[in-house]
Order: sequence, then C-alpha cells, then structure tokens
Amino acid sequence: MVRAKYQNVLDLGEKLNIQNGDVKEENGQLKVWGTAKTQYEKNLIWDEIKKSGGENPTDIMADISVADTSNFAYHTVKSGDTLGKIAKHYYGNAMKYPTIFEANRNILKNPDVIHPGQELNIPNL
Repeated sequence: MVRAKYQNVLDLGEKLNIQNGDVKEENGQLKVWGTAKTQYEKNLIWDEIKKSGGENPTDIMADISVADTSNFAYHTVKSGDTLGKIAKHYYGNAMKYPTIFEANRNILKNPDVIHPGQELNIPNL
C-alpha cells in the first residue's frame, strides 16, 4: 500500500537512472536508497517524496547520496534557452546567470550567446 503511494518517486528514480538503488517495504514504511548524479537530481527526488507524503513523511525513509558534488547540475542547452532562463530553472532566480557564465568561461565567451547542444556546468551556490 505505501509502495503505491510513492510510485511516482520510484518512477522518477528510474527516469533519472539512480544508481545502486533499492526499495524495501518493512512494517508499513518504504525504505529507498541510491545515488543521484547531482544534488539537483537528489532535490527532485525529495520534492517528489514531499508531493506524496507531505513535508515530514513518516512512512518513507530515503537515503539518497550524490555521486558528483562538484556541481549542482549539468544542463544541455536547448533552442530558446538563455542563461537567465537556465538560472531561473535551477536557482529560482534569473539574475544568478553570471554564476553559470563564470563557471563555463571555458566554452562561453559572451553571456548572451549560447548554442543548443552545449553542456553547461550549473555550479553550487
């Protein structure tokens, strides 16, 4: 029963390709663990847990580690992206775009010029 409640979390874990993951149901509590690629992906998992179980769910125990703590996330530029839109997506604030620009000076020469297919580092704040 508790597994069905959190099926969206398990589906997201599969979609994100969480490594070393496993799920057990014991005494009415769902236990999940694994390794997310980045902190952003770990946050996505926790957001999904909170959608189903509330802010402090007691029927799930999640132990999600992060494989790469050097960056918050990685982003492949899509048509229509700007550094401001990307900053808004990951940080909730478009004005944080200089942080992304500075972290990608090796491939970006101008914060107003990015190209589809570029792989950007989204640094930790």
